[in-house]
Amino acid sequence: MTDQIERARTFHSLHVKGNPVVLYNAWDPGSAKIVEKAGAKAIATGSWPVAAAFGYADGEKIPLELGLDNIKRIVAAVDLPVTMDLEGGYGVEPEVVAQTVTRALRAGAIGFNFEDQIVGGTGLHDIAVQVKRVEAAAAAVKASGIPAFLNARTDVFLKAKPDAHDRALLDQAIERAHAYEQAGASGFFAPGLGDEGLIEALCKATTLPVNIIALAHVPPRPRLAELGVARISHGPVPYRLMAEWLEAKARQAISG
Repeated sequence: MTDQIERARTFHSLHVKGNPVVLYNAWDPGSAKIVEKAGAKAIATGSWPVAAAFGYADGEKIPLELGLDNIKRIVAAVDLPVTMDLEGGYGVEPEVVAQTVTRALRAGAIGFNFEDQIVGGTGLHDIAVQVKRVEAAAAAVKASGIPAFLNARTDVFLKAKPDAHDRALLDQAIERAHAYEQAGASGFFAPGLGDEGLIEALCKATTLPVNIIALAHVPPRPRLAELGVARISHGPVPYRLMAEWLEAKARQAISG
């Protein structure tokens, strides 16, 4: 446990506003080792690529047992902190969320993403509901003795097209950031957000380190650093690029 605690502390220290840690998301031990070899400071899984790698759709379709076994294998394969995408915690009730977090920590994870969208449904959990879920996750972290990084994710921006992102959506996100921080979150993840002004405003509005995902419409890393971002994820992009390359090479080999 001592090693896991140290990795958790290291992971926390990597989140610096203006000097973001880059997480090039992996999906299994092999991809994690490649990312580590490339010079990564930490390993992060993404729910979509992990599910796809095992033949499942995203949205907690991959059995939790399989996802946890995958994390165990990744942790054993690399010498870096490993954070897991737990989606919605594999349950709505706070008690279930706490159990899932506890199992992820026992598998060796030192952090996890935890989202506020209703998995398998539509929209987001009401703030009051999500706060209780975040509180349960934070309590499970505290009880474990592992200072894990709870990355509270909001899907406010993913539920709207980029050209519809405005101050009203930002205000909703800020309200959730403040609520999740009070509930015990370590960081705030706003996937889908790409507007420079809104990113900067979000980073200034919360003391939590802000996580942005590097999608096509998002500013490059140097600019995100200037805006105050503390963490840059790549989500499903690495897996999709790999899949496109593999399919193209397979077609060339088969037809050639």
